[in-house]
Amino acid sequence: MANPWRGDVALRIDGETRVMRLTLGALAELEAEMKTGSLMEIVERFENATFSSQDVLALLGAGLRGGQCDVTQDQLFHAQIEGGPIAAARAAAELLARAFAVPPA
Repeated sequence: MANPWRGDVALRIDGETRVMRLTLGALAELEAEMKTGSLMEIVERFENATFSSQDVLALLGAGLRGGQCDVTQDQLFHAQIEGGPIAAARAAAELLARAFAVPPA
């Protein structure tokens, strides 16, 4: 079950619900994969709607690794995502938002 306070985001991939999370290690891998100088560059792409499908796949892959899901990047590339590209992009944006959200006091 996805716990939003922990940064979890659930997404149905190939008929199975996967819980993703952007851990610090996953974020570091994501920076390298997306060739950015900072995490804010990644956030800005999504805030400004200038992200690509490769950005979405990279974020989902990092979230899957952070959530300890055994889906490879190649499997993700060929996967059926419930809700299609729009749901995938929303899940990617939600991963970023939850990774940097501060729980209320």
